[in-house]
Amino acid sequence: MQRVKIGQIGICHEHASGKILSLRRMPDVFEIVGVVDDRASGAAKFAGADPKPYAGLRFLEEEELFRVPGLRAVTVETPNADLVPTALRCMERNLAMHMDKPGGEDLRLFGRLRRGCEERQLPFQMGYMFRNNPAIRFSQRVIRQGWLGDLFEIQASMSHNYGGEAYQEYLGRFRGGIMFNLGCHLIDFIVPMLGRPERIVPFLKSAPGSPEAIRNHCLAIMEYAHATVTLRACSLEVEGLPNRRLKICGTKGTIELCPLERFDGKPLRMRLSLLEGNAEYAAGTHTVDFGIQRDRYGDQLLELARTINGEMENPYGYEHDYLVQEILLACAGYEAWRPSA
Repeated sequence: MQRVKIGQIGICHEHASGKILSLRRMPDVFEIVGVVDDRASGAAKFAGADPKPYAGLRFLEEEELFRVPGLRAVTVETPNADLVPTALRCMERNLAMHMDKPGGEDLRLFGRLRRGCEERQLPFQMGYMFRNNPAIRFSQRVIRQGWLGDLFEIQASMSHNYGGEAYQEYLGRFRGGIMFNLGCHLIDFIVPMLGRPERIVPFLKSAPGSPEAIRNHCLAIMEYAHATVTLRACSLEVEGLPNRRLKICGTKGTIELCPLERFDGKPLRMRLSLLEGNAEYAAGTHTVDFGIQRDRYGDQLLELARTINGEMENPYGYEHDYLVQEILLACAGYEAWRPSA
């Protein structure tokens, strides 16, 4: 594989340090040419104070990075409000990119970015963290192959209790609160399972003891003809992070996954219950073992490199990314839902 010259704009996104560490683990795939420090941004931020993941890397101004000879790609890891404007500047310079989540609070601006990349045939990858999760991918395959029959229920949770008061204040800077900040990860893998919902109803609450403006306890219901989806996220759930969960119910089977991911040296496992057997699993309940996870972002960034080098097609196109963002903004109370595009 031809090495990809890549830079990172931003160290203040919550996933920024994870991305640079993943890139640094793949020196045969990526050549990191520089990093842009965005700590001076006035946008709402929670991360970015730790410079250790960037030790030894060259820090540049944004325009300096754009002028690096042979630069082919950028990871956009700025605070949420700066993501889309920064990505638009990268698009105008015909750079492939990985842009972290979520896609901003303005649907039209995100659409302009995403459509522009499509028209220019620029590889564009959203930083939804479950895209290469083996259990999520297995779930999507199970559904495509009909093992669960017709779906009628999905429950998904993205709660946690990290960050203390600083995180609650951070969430208060977004009208959609924690649903805007984290619900996008769930919507990204649910859309391929059920498509466009008929109705969306958000419930954006503050947890007990929090000011009303801090929407840190949120629920959204997505309604389909014969199915419902409930998305939950709270930033004050005790042991919420290891209890993030997914339940998918169909007329012929059920999937239960808790936690959604793990990086504690223990294997990620799923409970799969089937009414009917198939070529891989007999009828009954099984524990599906996906082994030990090492790196959340590595496989996703490898896909980006392969897409840039023409070795594979982008598995997520404009329509998918735009629909996810449209659903997110409805779930987070920014936009009224339109049942048809």
